[in-house]
Amino acid sequence: MFGFKKKKTAVALNAVASGQLMPITAVADPVFSQKMMGDGFAIDPTDGTITAPADGEIKTVADTKHAVMLTTKDGLELMLHLGLDTVELKGAPFDVQVQVGDQVTAGQPLVQMDLAAVKAAGKSTTVIVVVTNMDLVDQLDVAAAGPVTASSPVASVTLK
Repeated sequence: MFGFKKKKTAVALNAVASGQLMPITAVADPVFSQKMMGDGFAIDPTDGTITAPADGEIKTVADTKHAVMLTTKDGLELMLHLGLDTVELKGAPFDVQVQVGDQVTAGQPLVQMDLAAVKAAGKSTTVIVVVTNMDLVDQLDVAAAGPVTASSPVASVTLK
């Protein structure tokens, strides 16, 4: 009304695993690569320790342990999807270390993923981080593809 600009909030997102960072458009599943669930990034992990990308509260853990949802204090909803078609593995390669309602901090281990078991089952180990409530997002910037270490900053989300 008076031309004052409200300072926009930026939420930093960290790598959820060590490995190769890639754009979400490179994920070998159209649900993710075409951003049907939202925008984000993916990591081809070299280590099975999956960590929180930001501070927040665990809202959902899939019965099959292949997906975890968390919400940041700013209301950003983040889905961590562990591998592709891994729902078919009925939770076997995942050791979830959190439960619904837990407050977590960025970098805190959430799930131990048995990468060898996922690969032995013929599934991709790609871990996808998706912002599922893009209506709150003004801009999402992801670092260039390349090697990353768990908990290093890889994306910034500017909220509307």
